[in-house]
Amino acid sequence: MGRRGRAAVVVLGDFGRSPRMQYHALSLARQAFLEVDVIAYGGTDPHGAVLENQSIHLHKMRPIVLEGFPKLLHFFMLPFKALSQFFMLLWYLCIKITAPDVFIVQNPPSVPTLIAVNLASWWRKSTFVVDWHNFGYTLLGLSLGRSHLLVKTYHWLENHYGKKADGSLCVTKAMQHELAQNWGIKATVLYDQPPEFFHPASLQEKHALFCRLKEDLSHPCGIRDCVSFGRVSSAAIHGEEPYANSTLFTTQVDHDIFLKQDRPALIVSSTSWTRDEDFSMLLEAAVMYDRRASAVLNEDDSIEEELLWTDICNGKQYLYPRLLFVITGKGPEREKYEEKIKKLHLKRVAFRTMWLSAEDYPLLLGAADLGVCLHTSSSGLDLPMKVVDMFGCGLPVCAVSFSCIEELVKVEKNGLLFSSSSELADELLMLFKGFPDKSDALKSLRDGALETGSCARWASEWEQHAMPLIDEVISGSKK
Repeated sequence: MGRRGRAAVVVLGDFGRSPRMQYHALSLARQAFLEVDVIAYGGTDPHGAVLENQSIHLHKMRPIVLEGFPKLLHFFMLPFKALSQFFMLLWYLCIKITAPDVFIVQNPPSVPTLIAVNLASWWRKSTFVVDWHNFGYTLLGLSLGRSHLLVKTYHWLENHYGKKADGSLCVTKAMQHELAQNWGIKATVLYDQPPEFFHPASLQEKHALFCRLKEDLSHPCGIRDCVSFGRVSSAAIHGEEPYANSTLFTTQVDHDIFLKQDRPALIVSSTSWTRDEDFSMLLEAAVMYDRRASAVLNEDDSIEEELLWTDICNGKQYLYPRLLFVITGKGPEREKYEEKIKKLHLKRVAFRTMWLSAEDYPLLLGAADLGVCLHTSSSGLDLPMKVVDMFGCGLPVCAVSFSCIEELVKVEKNGLLFSSSSELADELLMLFKGFPDKSDALKSLRDGALETGSCARWASEWEQHAMPLIDEVISGSKK
């Protein structure tokens, strides 16, 4: 497929928080040799590889927000918002950018995106491909209920305009079957795969990352817990290592970097802080782990945190390690859960919430010991991309079980599944028993995750499945 001209990637959302569409843009530019116009909202910086590629041109729309209106009026303002978005999209798609050979549009959201792209493709004499990540009507149904008239109308519009596409991609075989059987849409499965910048982190990369995040991880303002007490090791206290070269997890002596034996286990969970991820399940599991790990230590409720700090300084080893959960992401329910976390007062578990750059996030995954995924899917037919990224970094996963998750997570090979907080707590206790040297079950899952992550990468998956479809629809439009 030689240089054919242009493609337009359409995202009615924050492009920096749409990794799959960023990867589409990179592949269109690098592998299909197209000039790529991205029409999306700004907000979060995309990966540096996107910003540095001179064939990718970002066109940032201004988000339409309903702030300032009473909540009771938000429902009545939704049609106005959709109409405003529709005309804004038409302006960019029909006038602002050069006419492309193909539009590639993320779904959801479906309304007004599919309607606008359908009209723009007719006006510009272009083709368009829908990349089905999920179904918009099922997401709307989380707040309104599936039987609501607005949800039914949304479903009809999503179906009607989805059928008008010249081609379709989707994320799972289960979704492919649903589209074929109940929507009359033939879709090609393009599995999410990690790009090349998701990989296991070296000791040098881990140490550099932990140095950058030292204060955020070890001693955030106003937080006193088992991790903030332990931000300096016993060796540092006794003058055997400079604090500047020591982090929670690593220490540097001359030019050599070591992982600390008394480090906490690092668990990462990325979330959009929305209703399709029940974060309370993770908090409840953390409380259960904390109680059971403390019981093994014969600690009672009156123990002082300073005693734990003394044990850490003296290098005392425990059967179950301290756990540090780092929760990354932005979303509407973040503050609510941060308040809940502050009230837990755990002895062996600590939480940190943060937003990382597109360059540091893969390094954090590559440096962690376990990933946790709380994604359940409004449709039950999509797969969490965060798990794909974790496998790309060789990070094993504990994931919430739902209908098609086993297309991705192979139980006892690269991860484990759970359906309740107690199951997750049991898995944490099993995986981290004897950490860091004697946690054989965790090491076995890490080997499986490394194997899974090395099997396929985004570029090869895209070239095998997406490129032929895009080539076909572009060629068909020129006949």
